[in-house]
Amino acid sequence: MWSLQLRMWLLLTILFGFIYAVIVVIGKAFLHVGDFSFYLIISLILMFIQYMIGPKIVEWTMQVKYLKKQDNPRLFQMVESLAMRANIPVPKIGIAQIEIPNAFAFGRSIGDGRVCVTRGILNLLSDEELKAVLGHELTHLKNRDVLTITLLSVIPMIMYRIAWQFLFYGRRRDGREGGNTVLIGLAAFVFYFITNLLVLYASRIREYFADRGSIALGNQPSALASSLYKLVYGSARMSPEALKESEGLKAFFVNDPSQARNEIRELSQLDLDRSGTIDPSELLLLKNKNIRLGLGGKLMELLSTHPNMLKRIKKLSEYKN
Repeated sequence: MWSLQLRMWLLLTILFGFIYAVIVVIGKAFLHVGDFSFYLIISLILMFIQYMIGPKIVEWTMQVKYLKKQDNPRLFQMVESLAMRANIPVPKIGIAQIEIPNAFAFGRSIGDGRVCVTRGILNLLSDEELKAVLGHELTHLKNRDVLTITLLSVIPMIMYRIAWQFLFYGRRRDGREGGNTVLIGLAAFVFYFITNLLVLYASRIREYFADRGSIALGNQPSALASSLYKLVYGSARMSPEALKESEGLKAFFVNDPSQARNEIRELSQLDLDRSGTIDPSELLLLKNKNIRLGLGGKLMELLSTHPNMLKRIKKLSEYKN
């Protein structure tokens, strides 16, 4: 866990540097302010605003509706049991009003944790599979990577908006400083690309830790593998319009729905008996296979919020029940 936290805080430090750089460029070009403390204060204010509004942005985008225990006793019992095993407070539990089968966790801290499932997942997974997915999400809270990914995910959105504003609108309003606005827009676009890669990297490494954490909470590796297989299959059946509903926040999900159509071809080969699940014997067969990604696969993984699914399930095959 310390390895994960160290990487996350390092990424957050780099992120702060990007925010500071953009503010300095804009400040010098338009406000003509050169004082270091001014930029530091503005950067800290922006980070605080992200900290405060990040969970609200997730709630609004995912259309989250929080539940009471009587609304779904089965779901509450699973979360409460897993939270007790993880030795963390029971998070708020909600349902996202979207059809993509998935689950996610977010919040400012462990005490502010929220775990949500989508409408599409509730009737897709068995109890054991759903518990494995919830264990994965609670591990995100326990590992304290949720706040970092919340902050990281907001930055590319801000950079993209700044780039769009300065590249396409800033020059029209002020022809005298048109050159400056274009340069700032281009710089913001470069920062958008770099910060987006940082978010993708952070998201990928935390998934491996969360998978391992779910097994440590008593869930079977085959149950988590089967749930991932079913989530990929369920997402592959969704329309492109439905997948776009959560495109900006897919880093929070258990798997990347946008990659489902590519992943289902590989994963279906693991389901030897065509049962729709990956049982322990099928998982054991994968353990002895050597998986190597080609250049295309490596590039696709580099630009994805989640690890290659076949590599990820192979990693599950190495864990003991």
